[in-house]
Amino acid sequence: MKLGAFSVSLNVKDLEASRAFYEKLGFAVFAGSADHKYYILKNGNALIGIFEGMFSGNIMTFNPGWDEEAQQVAPFDDVRKIQQHLKAEGLTLLSEADEQTEGPASLMVSDPDGNVILIDQHI
Repeated sequence: MKLGAFSVSLNVKDLEASRAFYEKLGFAVFAGSADHKYYILKNGNALIGIFEGMFSGNIMTFNPGWDEEAQQVAPFDDVRKIQQHLKAEGLTLLSEADEQTEGPASLMVSDPDGNVILIDQHI
């Protein structure tokens, strides 16, 4: 199963203070803006998303069909195929992709310790 690019999505209290902190660690803004209340920061292959007020807690994120440069990769496993696999493995999903659609969709699942995993397909 190909989950795609991996990043950590952090819920932050002060977007600009967090951006400045991660820039001191060598990360650079790759996408997003203050107007949209999020930044995606990159350091080599490492990706961190910082989001102000969009969700509670922190989330591990996978993007099927994308590499670390947000470029399409082929072939890739569609989020609906991943969803079917997870369900066949007996996992309970927090949210599901509509299997009657194509293209962008997402699902969420949590690990045994309550850590949330977002599988978010943009293509």
